[in-house]
Amino acid sequence: MRAMVTPQLGDPGLFEERDVEKPQPGPGEVLVKVVAAGTNPVDAKLRAGAIPGAVEPPAVLGADVSGVVEEVGAGVADLSAGDEVYYTPELFGPGANGAYAEYNVVPAAIVAPKPPSLSHEEAAAVPLAGGTAWEAIVRRLGVKPGQTVLVHGGAGGVGSFAVQIAKAAGARVLATAGSSNQGTLGELGADVCLDYASDDVAGAAAAENGGAGVDAVFDTVGGQMEEATGYTRPFGRIATIVPPEGDLTQLYLKNQTLYGVFLTRERARLDEITTLIERGQVKPLVDEVLPLNEVGKAHERLDSGHGRGKIVLRVSES
Repeated sequence: MRAMVTPQLGDPGLFEERDVEKPQPGPGEVLVKVVAAGTNPVDAKLRAGAIPGAVEPPAVLGADVSGVVEEVGAGVADLSAGDEVYYTPELFGPGANGAYAEYNVVPAAIVAPKPPSLSHEEAAAVPLAGGTAWEAIVRRLGVKPGQTVLVHGGAGGVGSFAVQIAKAAGARVLATAGSSNQGTLGELGADVCLDYASDDVAGAAAAENGGAGVDAVFDTVGGQMEEATGYTRPFGRIATIVPPEGDLTQLYLKNQTLYGVFLTRERARLDEITTLIERGQVKPLVDEVLPLNEVGKAHERLDSGHGRGKIVLRVSES
């Protein structure tokens, strides 16, 4: 099968198109024909070797799949050949095999039916980023109607889902992005759109709830923890997808809770997201769709740290 392989760790130009062995499903697994694959910042970190020991080249990366079940292994009863599905495979470890290839084998237990209203390209933008946002906003931060949430990086892959999910939960949402993405924040439903480079983000957040500060903060970009403890109210909650840095004394003094969010794989979370997608409350923000062999171009954008939504790779025809 055709795959884009990382022969060694390094820059985006190292990807090679190779013919690799087609995987076969074992008991409890499904073989999926990959129609589209999402790209994520963690893919770029793995490619660059920024997570030591996580990937041993040559490797096939990619953590978002939307495709069609080709074959099911023994014991799989709830999926059949021809089913349209989406999921996020393991990034690394013994069971890892990436999405930048024509076929992917994965445990059936983490595979969910694709939202009918989405194309495969749109669906491939959802599992990792949407799942991470759902885990942070719904499960960890426990956002409820009437609460106030600040999302850092609200126009990015994870942040764009977080803004929409928080709005669907009934929250008032403040979100940050660069000047070119202020309109995007508004389209996603943010109540207050803040330019991280020129606006007083801390002041705006601290003014919420009558000057007590926001109820919750979700950091998708990094470097926000110390300041966030100052503008989050006492007994408030903070979640981050990057390792926290800085002086966290206020976290202790204000009885705040800090959550680290690293996504586990499961079907239930995707089923929950699908409900909001089918109601029209959440929509993936796809910035560009590229052919599989242009994965290096996608990684160049990932390396820049800037952008709008997700870049998706078209792997094959459905």
